[in-house]
Order: sequence, then C-alpha cells, then structure tokens
Amino acid sequence: MQKKGLSKRERQFLLKRVLDDDPFLNDEELAEKFNVSVQTIRLDRMELRLPELRERMKVVAKRHYSKVRSISVKEIVGELIDLELNKRAISVLDTNSTMTFGKSNIVRGDVIFSQANSLAIATIDASVALTHVANIKYKFPVYAGQRLVAKAEVTRVRGDKKFVFVRILVKGKEVFRGKFILVSLGDEVVL
Repeated sequence: MQKKGLSKRERQFLLKRVLDDDPFLNDEELAEKFNVSVQTIRLDRMELRLPELRERMKVVAKRHYSKVRSISVKEIVGELIDLELNKRAISVLDTNSTMTFGKSNIVRGDVIFSQANSLAIATIDASVALTHVANIKYKFPVYAGQRLVAKAEVTRVRGDKKFVFVRILVKGKEVFRGKFILVSLGDEVVL
C-alpha cells in the first residue's frame, strides 16, 4: 500500500482505518507503513485521540478476560486479546531480556511454551482444563524485544478431551507450533 505523498488529512483517515483493522501495530510499524517518521505517527494519533499500542491492548484484553473460566487470568502468559470459548483465542507477549538465556539474547523455550499452553487452556470453556498431551515444535529462535502473537484454535472435541492447535508468530513468521490435548474437568470441584 503506497502512502508516500499523502496529505495529513488522508494519512490520518487511513491511519484510523488501519488501526481499526489491526489495533496491534506499533508506532514504528505504522511509520514504516505510511513512510513517515515515528514522531509524525505519534502526533497523528494524539490529534485523532487514538491511544498508544499498550493502551489499545489493555482495552481489548479487558473485554476478553471476563470470559476465561479454566485458568486464572493472572496465569495467562501474555495479553489475551481475543477469545471465543471452545473455538479460538489470541494472545500477545512482548519479550524482554529477563526471558532469555544468560549467554544469549534468545528467549527461553519455557516462556514460549508457557504462552502457548496457557492460551490453549484459556480457550476451553470449563471450570478446570489440564494439559493431557502436548506435541510441540520450535521452528526458529526468538530474540528479546520481539513480539509473540499466539493463535489458538480448537480443532476437535472428543468427550472430555479438546484438541487445540496453537501457532506462535513473530512478524507473521511461525516460530512455534503445538498440538495440545486438554482434559476438561467440567464444573467439578477440584481439591
């Protein structure tokens, strides 16, 4: 999409539309998309009263956290940004140096797995859901500072078992995938 040479009014109109379609673009990505400086994007957002990325994520997340039944929202790794129980869910995790191995800038596998596993569990409509089987594959290393977008989809239900496929992407490139079989304990009280 060529944005070069747009008037301020045209750019701001398109900026609003782009953020309506994808509210999770950061200012740097928007600046690149519109071929302007980050400061120009920030000024446009301020004029249009569009919140920064972190605030946009919080607004979206609050709508979905109330739907989660199978896990405490504090136990979800990343920000839950979309949830349709027993169907699909999306979470976003901004990585940092505390999540890496000591000698490198590579994010540890347990962090990536935790995001995928907690999202799979959050997707299930049950008072308790436990991971029964996980078949995972790490495809590419993830580095501190990269944003992980996890997408979960319930692919099959067989009795009390739910099959959930989770993909984690960095800038549209799949870095992890996992197939989880979760056991739903329903509304039983677990001691």
